[in-house]
Amino acid sequence: MAVGDPEATVDGESNAGLVRVFFGGGKGVAEISQELTNDRAAPEANDGYGHAIATYDADQDGCSDLVVGVPYEDVTKDGAALPDAGAIYIVHGSPSGFSADSAVETYTQKSLASWVSTEAGDLFGYALAAGETDAGEPFLTVGVPGEAVGALDDAGCIHYVLGSTSATADQDDPGVPGVAEANDRFGASLAATPDYFAAGSPGEALGNESFAGSVAVFGQEVDGRTPVAMTGVSEDHPALTSGTAEGQDRFGTALSMLPYRPEGAASETDALLAVGTPGEDVGTVADAGAVTVIRIQPSAAVTEKGLVDRFSPGVEGDPVVGDFFGHSVALANTAPGAVGSSSTVKLAVGVPHQEVGPAEMAGAVHVMPGLGDPGQGDRVLTRGDGLLPGAAGARERTGWGLHADAGSLYVGIPYSRGDEAPHGVVYGLPWEAVAAGSGSVATYRPGAGGAPDEGAAFGWVIR
Repeated sequence: MAVGDPEATVDGESNAGLVRVFFGGGKGVAEISQELTNDRAAPEANDGYGHAIATYDADQDGCSDLVVGVPYEDVTKDGAALPDAGAIYIVHGSPSGFSADSAVETYTQKSLASWVSTEAGDLFGYALAAGETDAGEPFLTVGVPGEAVGALDDAGCIHYVLGSTSATADQDDPGVPGVAEANDRFGASLAATPDYFAAGSPGEALGNESFAGSVAVFGQEVDGRTPVAMTGVSEDHPALTSGTAEGQDRFGTALSMLPYRPEGAASETDALLAVGTPGEDVGTVADAGAVTVIRIQPSAAVTEKGLVDRFSPGVEGDPVVGDFFGHSVALANTAPGAVGSSSTVKLAVGVPHQEVGPAEMAGAVHVMPGLGDPGQGDRVLTRGDGLLPGAAGARERTGWGLHADAGSLYVGIPYSRGDEAPHGVVYGLPWEAVAAGSGSVATYRPGAGGAPDEGAAFGWVIR
């Protein structure tokens, strides 16, 4: 498991950032930062190394490689510094894992795609998604939400690498849904399966509604220099009947994508896409938040499978101003390859600003079925609830980082400051324990398992 801490101090540089990789079987912890021998850069204040991370086998040598997004990296061009242009680093794994001498590849926008300029404020590497297609090709998608398209600041773009082929897309490219506008922030969020990937534009304006948000869905293929777009989705899409696009909703702030086998299909031909809308007003409750689950078919057809907020029938809790339900989302299938159902598809929703007792912004994770009735067996997880260890603390933002797989849910609490985890913590919760409300929980934190006892926001992002 890889855990990002983009606010960690490295070599005396505050907020330089690092990533810690925990190996299974008690084989220790590797610390990944710009102090690696083969990293051409050096730790600098406010780089944010580890703001985004992804894993895949980039060179197809049978070993997982780590991709680290450093969106606030200053890049030098023609002798001049370009603040916050951003960079990504591919740290190559080996049969023995990672070490200080691991091979590292460094990319800026220009080096990844020669036809794109590196500019100040691009935030290249703000979001990442990576994996392998059904055809066995490695792919990598990089979000660049600060990219200017013409004179349109922060319109955003994405870089896409399929095998050895590089491509880029912005919303003014042919076939890409939407139109490039200032502050769209296309590429601020990313998610993928072997067949599809999705890019969020939480700043997308729809009509007169600014920051309403949208998502573009692509297939895993390239046409010339552009990945092949399939469809665009917003709350005004005809297939999404439960919501309405409104200003400051920020639909697409968070994305999670899962291969989906529908009833009657022989394999996972489709995908489920969970879209977080943390700025959604629920009734008259401002910024309470919501999540929409969407089915994507090979034909590009879109079907709403459900919209959940805390006014949804049977769902635990009540909407509260500023909770930001949907700031993070994670889908999982506990029976991969089987027909997806309400009993196997799980949806975890981060609610990082939820108040827990007197603790403001202590945060929570709301777990529910990803298909069917979200109120059937849903559960709100908070620290001290009998499953998540510790006591809820103010502003620790439980659920800021989320990850899920077939076996477990991983909950990041980056601003945990209690004595048991003063630098942030991640808990691994088996799905059986989540359902029961009790059981064994794995704990990952600085100062345990061989990890140095230092950090600042451990649990910001988990892969």
